[in-house]
Amino acid sequence: MTRPGTDLFIGGGDTGRLMAELDWAHTPLGPVTGWPQSLRAAVRMVLSSRYPMLLLWGESLSQLYNDAYSALIGDKHPAALGDDVRVTLAEGWDVLAPLIQQAMATGVASWVPALRLLLERAGYREEAYFSVSHAPARDDDGNTVGVLTVCSEVTEQVVGERRLRLLRDLSVLGDGRTVDVDATGARLSDAIGAHPLDVPFCAIYLRDAATLRRVACTGGDRGHAGALPETVELTDPSPAAYAWGLADAAEGRATLVTDVADRLPLPAGPWEEPVRTALALPLPSADEDQPLGVLLAGVSPSRGLDEAYRSFHQLLAQQISVALRNAQEYEEERRRVEALAELDRVKTDFFANVSHEFRTPLTLILGPLTDALTDATAPLAPVQRERAETAWRNATRLLTLVNSLLTFSSLEAGRARSDARLVDLAALTAELAGVFRAAVERAGLTLEVSCPPLPRPVAVDPVNWERIVTNLLSNALKYTFIGRIRVTLDADDEEVRLTVADTGIGIAERDLPKLFERFHRVRGARSRSHEGTGIGLALVHELARLEGGDVRVASQVGVGTSFTVTLPWSAAHRTSVSGPAVNGRGDAARAAVEEAMGWLADPGDALIEPDRASGAATDEWAGAEILLADDNADMRGYLARLLTAQGWRVRAVADGRQALDEIHREQPDLLLTDVMMPVLDGFDLVRRLRADPATRALPVLVLSARAGGEASVEGLSLGADDYLVKPFAAAELIARIRASIRRARDRTRPAAVGGETAAVPASTPSARPAPIGPAASAPAGEPVRDTAVVAGAPAEPDGLGDLLDVGWTYPSAPTSAAAMRRDVRKALGDLDVDPDVLEDLLLAASEAVNNAVEHAQRPSRPEVRLRIQVGGDLIRISVRDFGTWRDRRPAMDRGRGALLMNAYGDVRLVSTAEGTTVTIERRLA
Repeated sequence: MTRPGTDLFIGGGDTGRLMAELDWAHTPLGPVTGWPQSLRAAVRMVLSSRYPMLLLWGESLSQLYNDAYSALIGDKHPAALGDDVRVTLAEGWDVLAPLIQQAMATGVASWVPALRLLLERAGYREEAYFSVSHAPARDDDGNTVGVLTVCSEVTEQVVGERRLRLLRDLSVLGDGRTVDVDATGARLSDAIGAHPLDVPFCAIYLRDAATLRRVACTGGDRGHAGALPETVELTDPSPAAYAWGLADAAEGRATLVTDVADRLPLPAGPWEEPVRTALALPLPSADEDQPLGVLLAGVSPSRGLDEAYRSFHQLLAQQISVALRNAQEYEEERRRVEALAELDRVKTDFFANVSHEFRTPLTLILGPLTDALTDATAPLAPVQRERAETAWRNATRLLTLVNSLLTFSSLEAGRARSDARLVDLAALTAELAGVFRAAVERAGLTLEVSCPPLPRPVAVDPVNWERIVTNLLSNALKYTFIGRIRVTLDADDEEVRLTVADTGIGIAERDLPKLFERFHRVRGARSRSHEGTGIGLALVHELARLEGGDVRVASQVGVGTSFTVTLPWSAAHRTSVSGPAVNGRGDAARAAVEEAMGWLADPGDALIEPDRASGAATDEWAGAEILLADDNADMRGYLARLLTAQGWRVRAVADGRQALDEIHREQPDLLLTDVMMPVLDGFDLVRRLRADPATRALPVLVLSARAGGEASVEGLSLGADDYLVKPFAAAELIARIRASIRRARDRTRPAAVGGETAAVPASTPSARPAPIGPAASAPAGEPVRDTAVVAGAPAEPDGLGDLLDVGWTYPSAPTSAAAMRRDVRKALGDLDVDPDVLEDLLLAASEAVNNAVEHAQRPSRPEVRLRIQVGGDLIRISVRDFGTWRDRRPAMDRGRGALLMNAYGDVRLVSTAEGTTVTIERRLA
């Protein structure tokens, strides 16, 4: 039954029921039955609203509110009902009083967004924010007797936005562009220090092995830094090492520190309350088991450490970690760049020193050769003159290369200078272009030179200009096969322009940006020769800039290329040096033309017969025909003389395509080929020969200037019978050729079987084996042994697989070897296999799986299959991949795979277009 007068509280929720039960007679408002109509109406309005509302009535400012408001004042409810607001909200009355008094005095409502208010509603002095409106409340006579307050709490919004600003500031500072990690830590701590309401203090520690080192701290007046350890030894078991929770956090465990006030008396928060708690948080790193460091962050005494506050601290630690890791990566990259710059400087100095050192022996080579060739009193015999001329030409070419390297190293080191002289640039350019006329016309091209006189002389270094013109013309001749080469020199009011245009093969647009980079060469480009250092155009670019100009290029594939060197008149008017000109004008151009003539030498298609009169060898191999493929004319001539002296017939060609055509026309006894040749290189030539059943058994000996195990492995894996690195001894080359011809003829020699003669055809297996590791070096002069050819899978021994026959499929990934070892060990665990034998097999199988992963190129299936068969006293492990064979990258090559597998079992290998299968067999007894 409802008491009289309390019906106005009906529908007011929990707070309405409490108000109905309250004895209002003992409050300043008196019994409910005596309340004026205006108060009753205001109470009904407050209770019926779902928005937080507070009604203050009378001189005592008695409180009447609804359920929504009761949630805002926490544990002050329900004692606040009917009580004086100045008592209930005493801690925040200094903020509220002016607003309430203004509303009652003026009768004008007010609105304050995000009003900060101190509240003690949860057992501590809390920082809270409210958007609040105060409006006058009037009695029945229209007099202001109270205030109607409508409010909403925005604490989470205000605090959340403030924390997001801090996280945003940290992300901006975490771009890693600071000098070092410590500077980044200092910037981060300064940013955190600007938000003391959320982080009263913090310290950032970085882990260095078993030590935590403090790199930055902030908070208060920084006088607290002495209370925080500079370093923490993680191996120290004493309580001091664990005092701030740093050791635990360094192991990845977030730790709450609750005795901060005893260790660090630091007032914080809006009302300078002492900090009581802190969090020690691990800074995440790429290694989950070992954090990057630790963040020690104070907790505001005016905010409860709820889930949102903890999440903020976690995000704070993550942002700091990202910034520090970026700084570390930036610092490491800077150190790498500095190391590369130092390496580049050392390399440049090395080139300069070596180039200088080459000049003395070259002088002593070229001087006597020139004397011998020009000595009229003791002329050389024709054969000796030919040898001396070959040596002189190649020594001159070597001197040109040395000069180019020396010039380029000087440019790189910044030591090069321009000895500018006033010259008739048109005449100089026409003269240099004319040196190339014979070579251009011999190539079947037209040389057009248009160099009209310029209005005035140009200050330029003649030597540098000669190198620019020479390199551009040499480059045009090398890559132009039909049409013309045009050299033009013109000028306008701003600059002088040299243009060298050709109708050559052209350059793809993707290669143009890198064209002037040193050592850059366009892959797969057709050229007259594969020889060259790759610095010619880079030298043109650097020399043009040294002269105050620049160079640009325009090209279209199949149409031609045009290089334009521009020289502004401002640079052309430089102060020129006086004194005699440097000797040797035109030497670089003549050397380039001499080299180009070697490209244009026609090897012809005639068979070079041995000169019987010269005492050529007449052993059992006399008359053998050798096809020689090399793009260097002098090398072809030298090898032809060397081979015909052994009684062998020689046919010489200039590239791999010509060699392939000659072999299809008439197959020789042996192919002797260079690797780096235009049109079709030596490796591609060997690959095509081995893919053709008609030429699969043709002996091939590869010559190359590419030294190193990787190159020899690549050549032998493609099917070459032997590989010899330049420079080589003539006797070694002859011995290897004899051995290759002998092996080829042994394979086709008739064999007597049962008293009858049976012809054994040349071996034409369907698949040639590839080496499983680098081939062992053979002594000089000793032929490299043929690898056994396995045409198919080995025959199944009786009962093999009776005890065990199981297989697995693994992804083609480096981690597969470990998974394979676990599976094989488990599968063989139930068999009585000697532990030493098992370990040997696991090691051999691991090498086979690693080879399958590392060698398989463009696999049709990205997987490796392994099968184990056990029967009788024999165990067989087969490993198969589904890719074409390729050489292992040097970084991967441990150089022991073949040795290990052959040491621990009988190894057979079959390589086909569908994949490669390695079989390892081992007796169990």
